[in-house]
Amino acid sequence: MISIHATARVSPLADIEDSVRGSRIVVGAHSVIDSFVKVKPAGGSGDLLLGEHVVINAGCVLYTGHGIRIGNHVALAAHCTLAPVNHAYAERGRLIRAQGFAPSRGGIVIEDDVWIGAHCVLLDGAVLRQGCVLGAGAIVHGELRAYTVYAAQSATALRVLGQRR
Repeated sequence: MISIHATARVSPLADIEDSVRGSRIVVGAHSVIDSFVKVKPAGGSGDLLLGEHVVINAGCVLYTGHGIRIGNHVALAAHCTLAPVNHAYAERGRLIRAQGFAPSRGGIVIEDDVWIGAHCVLLDGAVLRQGCVLGAGAIVHGELRAYTVYAAQSATALRVLGQRR
């Protein structure tokens, strides 16, 4: 189900796919979804809930996965990816693509008054608290404190997390 508030503006060049699993995609009042934004219900049955006065700039990709909740007065700069989903890969004897998806780490939560710089990647379990600022190119998979500025890519993004069995 796709619900777009009458005062929201969605570019005719945006691509918002409706869910076949019953996930909701809700765009709040006065929000803007720019050209070449892709919303894809994939990897779970979570909802995409955009608050009021949210701006999603050109080239962003939002997978609904385990859910994305975005508060009010949030801005995503160009080419950000929100992916609240994780592929399962633990079984060495099975192709990764045949293993489906891993359990949720809580989806993605972005509270009010958050600014996300260009080319950021938010992963399942990311929580951006009210008023934080995220510099361009950052990768987030945990919680960011309120009213704090974060810059540079996460060193943990390249950490070895273990081996496949």
